[in-house]
Amino acid sequence: MARVAVVTDSTNGLPAEVIEKYDVRVVPLQVVLGGRLGADGTDVTPADVAAALRAHVSVSTSRPAPAAFEQAYAQAADAGHDAVVSVHLSAGLSGTCDAARAAGLDAQVQVRVVDSASTAMGLGFPVLAAAEAAAAGADIDEVAGAAARAVARTNALFYVHSLDALRRGGRLGQAASLVGSALAVKPLLHVVDGRIALCEKVRTATKALARLEELATAGLGDAPVDVAVHHLAAADRAAQLAASLRASLPGLASAYVGEVGAVLGAHVGLGLLGVVVHRR
Repeated sequence: MARVAVVTDSTNGLPAEVIEKYDVRVVPLQVVLGGRLGADGTDVTPADVAAALRAHVSVSTSRPAPAAFEQAYAQAADAGHDAVVSVHLSAGLSGTCDAARAAGLDAQVQVRVVDSASTAMGLGFPVLAAAEAAAAGADIDEVAGAAARAVARTNALFYVHSLDALRRGGRLGQAASLVGSALAVKPLLHVVDGRIALCEKVRTATKALARLEELATAGLGDAPVDVAVHHLAAADRAAQLAASLRASLPGLASAYVGEVGAVLGAHVGLGLLGVVVHRR
């Protein structure tokens, strides 16, 4: 058994088989659909959120309570782990890291919280790096260090049809000034220092998606990279984008394609296409 357990949250973007392979413990955020509260990924799915958005049903989210992390850390201790590295979505987007740190103060094992400064596979790649290090027998410093290095080598960009969901959720950051001109431009956004910021403004959706690929692959050459393509209710376009990225990245080591979770779907809205690049 690995000495160090890895814990993350439900916005991590990793495929279920990867979570299972490395026995990563996942603490869910909460989603409220029209007054009904449920756990991200179990009680509330991306399809539920997409349907609610289409029907103009109110959707909101909240961080896990510290008690949920306390339980995850206690389970890790009971399973025989010596320590926990807890890797979570950006503290600039959620209070999840704060809840994890609060729970870690009284945990039965040493807990190290790592802020991924991102979400989706911008979080998932650091979680995977931590899990691989833990599986190899690394100690808490080494596992946390592996996650932190992956954070520094990961870049997330995305396109949304509308800024409405991000505006309602208060997650626009520097891109908030775009709201008034959202109908005139198609914004490309990225995560900078843990917050959502404007990357570029493009005139049409077709040009925006082409530019998204250009920006994601710029300067990579044949360097070894991992890529993730995310979407919400846009599976065909995500598959097309992933195929194009595979063709244009000779150093591609692995590619993940998947729908974002319910919490992220609530904040980005329908039609999301995102690309996360992790440089090995």
